[in-house]
Amino acid sequence: MPTSPGSSHDEPIRSGRNLPDPINTFVAGPSKLQLVQKAFMAPFSHRKNDSTNILSDSPVIMTPKMMNAASAASAKPRGSIGHGSMSRSRMDFATLGRAPLRLGMGARRITSRDLEIVEATEQLLNAEVPEPDGVAQNVSLLRGFNATIPSAEQSKSRRRQMRSVDAPHIGLKKLGMNARGMLMDEDDHEGQSIASEDDVVLVPRLDTTLKKGKKKGRESLSATKMLGKDELTRQRKEILRDKENIHIKRNLISNEIVEITRKIEALDDIREKLEQDLVKLQEDELELDDELEGVKERLEFEQPSSTRASQSFQMPQSSRRRKGPAFLPSEHNELPPGIAFMTLDHHTSPLNALDFSEPYGTLVSASSEDSQPTVWDLFSGTQLGRLRGHTGMIKCIQVEDTVCVTGSEDSSVRLWDLKRVDMDESDGWGEEGEMVNLSDVTEEEEEAEETGHSSGIRNGGEKERPKDDPACLRVLEGHTKAVTTLFFEDNCLVTGASDKTLRQWDLTTGQCVMTMDILWAIAHPPPPLLGSSSSMPNNLFAGAAASVGTFAVPIPPRADGSWDMYEDFVGGVQFWGYGLVSGSGDGAVRMWDMRTGQCHRTLVGHSGPVTCLQFDEIHIASGSLDKSIRIWDVRTGGVFETLKYDHPVTALQFDTRKVVAATGENGIKIYNRTSMQHSTLLTNGHTSPVERLRYMDRYLVSGGRDSTVKVWSL
Repeated sequence: MPTSPGSSHDEPIRSGRNLPDPINTFVAGPSKLQLVQKAFMAPFSHRKNDSTNILSDSPVIMTPKMMNAASAASAKPRGSIGHGSMSRSRMDFATLGRAPLRLGMGARRITSRDLEIVEATEQLLNAEVPEPDGVAQNVSLLRGFNATIPSAEQSKSRRRQMRSVDAPHIGLKKLGMNARGMLMDEDDHEGQSIASEDDVVLVPRLDTTLKKGKKKGRESLSATKMLGKDELTRQRKEILRDKENIHIKRNLISNEIVEITRKIEALDDIREKLEQDLVKLQEDELELDDELEGVKERLEFEQPSSTRASQSFQMPQSSRRRKGPAFLPSEHNELPPGIAFMTLDHHTSPLNALDFSEPYGTLVSASSEDSQPTVWDLFSGTQLGRLRGHTGMIKCIQVEDTVCVTGSEDSSVRLWDLKRVDMDESDGWGEEGEMVNLSDVTEEEEEAEETGHSSGIRNGGEKERPKDDPACLRVLEGHTKAVTTLFFEDNCLVTGASDKTLRQWDLTTGQCVMTMDILWAIAHPPPPLLGSSSSMPNNLFAGAAASVGTFAVPIPPRADGSWDMYEDFVGGVQFWGYGLVSGSGDGAVRMWDMRTGQCHRTLVGHSGPVTCLQFDEIHIASGSLDKSIRIWDVRTGGVFETLKYDHPVTALQFDTRKVVAATGENGIKIYNRTSMQHSTLLTNGHTSPVERLRYMDRYLVSGGRDSTVKVWSL
């Protein structure tokens, strides 16, 4: 074997016996910086022992100066073995400088086959690979350890070495380097055999040469190497053991993949919880915004006590615009959310209308067979009295503080002062439950009682209460059919009736200041907005709406199978400033200008009568018998969001965080606008479909077809 020039010992160049101990080198050897400097300066130094450079095989970056030096060295002619070794030591640097990428120190080069395997990793992992025959399924811990250590690959290297044939050195490494366009030493391994990872088939060059003119026939390489029976048996055992090692390694990797999958699932659960926490924080932020706005509105609305004392009657601010905060007792926080903690079951027929002033305040409710709304104290759950005066079924109610406005089938609207309702049953009730105030009985009424000409309820006759009833402040008459919806704020009231008109009232004078005809708006639609549909929906409801006669359409079956006729042509109204929104039986949502009484925009989308609606500065929410809720964008007139249900929608209310709706089922539907999740209130709830609801902050009141009123904690 050739030796390094100037070496005192005849040791192979790549022998590991002169290499320094890695541990000692790390502990007591030169610093890393010195070793790197030494590796960079190795090609240009004339040290005698080149085999002690532990970084001689490390790839480095070639500079132009280094490449020139390498080119000059490669241009030297072949000489003696000593000169070849010197040239080779210089050429190692040139070769290593252009070496391909390595996985690590001592690892093999990355090939195109490796890259194909990396690209097809997912398919390979999902493919079902049958287990080879003769491979043990259960192995010991020691056997599994032996399968994973580097020495497990020695048998494969030994078999390859044994199969090496006695053939001339064909220079596979040189061919590969030239194919990659890399520099190669001209004096590479002439007539010598050096075992390495790069060159597997390396055998000494035959000393014998063929004589001139004598040709040797082509001989198979495989025929030149004869292996004995013992060697073949040994190789068979080694191959089976290697297959078993692969089986063990595959199981180890599969177990690691399963463990990583479990960790990913656990991390996904943590991520989902954190996302829910993030949504909760967003909801809390929206709640704080509403509370801040409500505090500002209350601050602007508050007046000095002297001013309030000088006014005998003052219209309160609408609670539908007031977003908060709601004043709840501290005990309310102890209630579990989503349950009905109070039930009011005085009514004997399905609830038709309800509204309350504030949480734990005053509730006014009316059933479908009742012309006298019931007044409740929500704090104690007791009945305070009845509002007597209407002669027809109550269709709509709004309560603000101590003021109540009711609309009835008798075509009238009444304004009530709830403070004048007698709170004491002992001196305020008549024989048949009529609430009277004995101090208000006049001499004429006493004479009528004595002569027997009284037409009061005591004698069994149904009679309208006198208009000077202490609880009734005003009676507004003007509609020709049932008043089905109303909304008031400050001293302005807007009503909608089955006569297909909207009327605006001044509550201070009781006069109708404007009438808006829906049939005229249908016949003269406003010009369509850009990108919107200009035609009205062609369906049964549109045809029924256009008729001048009585409007009546069947309600789709509820969850319990019940249905009846829907006759409320105007399903909902609400105004904000000078902007008024109405929903009607033709399925359209119309926007009106209260200064001119003209409809300036029609929102078309529902295929059934609109039964309820609400709007704020940005959105309009409308519910319909077509089993959907549509949220419209006020600015563009387009549909912002659509919620679909299985049964008709009869009542809704929304804010920046949620939409609460009665959808023909026993439960109350809640849609979270932040997380877009649906939920249902059922605990201790109604036993028949819910018809009406009203909530404020975390306090909700609902009325159902089971003739009960439920009070919920949200």
